[in-house]
Amino acid sequence: MSRMTVNERPVEFDLDPDMPLLYALREAANLTGTKNGAGGRDCSCGACVVLVDGTALRSCQITLAEAEGRFITTIEGLSPDRSHPLQQAMVAEQAIQCGFCTPGIVMAGAALLRRNPQPSRPEIEEAIPNICRCGVYPRLVRAVERAGRVARRREGISAAPAPGIGIEDAGERVPALRSRSDDR
Repeated sequence: MSRMTVNERPVEFDLDPDMPLLYALREAANLTGTKNGAGGRDCSCGACVVLVDGTALRSCQITLAEAEGRFITTIEGLSPDRSHPLQQAMVAEQAIQCGFCTPGIVMAGAALLRRNPQPSRPEIEEAIPNICRCGVYPRLVRAVERAGRVARRREGISAAPAPGIGIEDAGERVPALRSRSDDR
């Protein structure tokens, strides 16, 4: 059993410890916001980025064994009501096209903004190396800059629409995932 905290919930995965975290999140935990792009050790797309102990990492490149005991945050857990400044700024700056790469971009950007709420353009480009085939890069940079201003309370953004699925639905009970509280 691989034990960790996913979106502030202690869980155990009864899966092969060599399985990439990406597949456990998507297939066992039903947290499908984390996308399966290129996958594997050669991954460069970044669609699978999650926060591991607050650091943006590609979940296809970390195994369940390596995630043992760590705190994992997926796009579903970042802000279930989409109120995170970067989520708001991505909508406001129209930096979302097809949406496939968006969760990974938001997670990488959120980690950057936590470390530095006023990043420069080169810092943004370095922190968010995700591949976006729709080419939203100029709007993406503006969205991160704007989210930083919102985080620093220099600007506000009107709220984006509420999501159509609740966090309780996204993490519905599945056989391979058990809450530690289920054992009590």
